[in-house]
Amino acid sequence: MSESMVVDLALRALILAAELSAPLLVTALVVGFAISVFQSITQIQEATLSFVPKAIAVAIALIVCGHWMISEAVTFTHQLFELLPTYLDSK
Repeated sequence: MSESMVVDLALRALILAAELSAPLLVTALVVGFAISVFQSITQIQEATLSFVPKAIAVAIALIVCGHWMISEAVTFTHQLFELLPTYLDSK
């Protein structure tokens, strides 16, 4: 396995990780920002007020995007197994 193959595989894995985590992270960011604005406007400084809506929103995002996330991970794994002989043969 050459260095370029290792770098390519690592890059593809990192891009996949970023793609899979983006919907959940963006959802938590948007909901957290909205709750922060609400807390600033009403001056309610309760820590649990931001946690519960974020947890619910991330759970909903996981339900909505879960099928796509699993199919992307399975596709990546299938491609990796298809290229495995190529990775092992090159020196």
